[in-house]
Amino acid sequence: MRWLLALFCLSCVAVSQASVAETLDGKVIEKVLILKSAHQLQLINDGKPLKTYRISLGKRPVGPKLMEGDKRTPEGFYWIDWRKTSDRFNLSMHISYPNISDSARSRREGVEPGGMIMIHGTPDTEDNPEDLFHTLDWTDGCIAMRNMDMREVWGLVPDGTMIEIRP
Repeated sequence: MRWLLALFCLSCVAVSQASVAETLDGKVIEKVLILKSAHQLQLINDGKPLKTYRISLGKRPVGPKLMEGDKRTPEGFYWIDWRKTSDRFNLSMHISYPNISDSARSRREGVEPGGMIMIHGTPDTEDNPEDLFHTLDWTDGCIAMRNMDMREVWGLVPDGTMIEIRP
């Protein structure tokens, strides 16, 4: 019975947060699609991309994340499950990595899967201007965007949105 109550509460939270999100031309974002090989983040509605952004990936962008510290961006199906502001990276939205498959693989191989994979902005200081990062793969496995783009995605994508990360 408790799990039914928990499921109901989570459903209410997802619905309430979805109603707060902005829309893009009156359309709600149903999914975030990451195309690693194209360095793109797409906002999807009705199976079609509504808007596309340039992204940066982990320092080793080819292949799925295999373990903590490998500098790779995961591949698979996840959720945007929470968000925070960051002094270093502007805004950030957490990706629910590792999923069940990632955890099972890590257990089989005897390694830690890692975590704290985020979609986030970029540093922007006098020593490290934002434009320096925009065309590089520089993260430890996260997905980075220009701060202007991250602010837009932050407003359009509610917590609970599915994210698919493809090679």
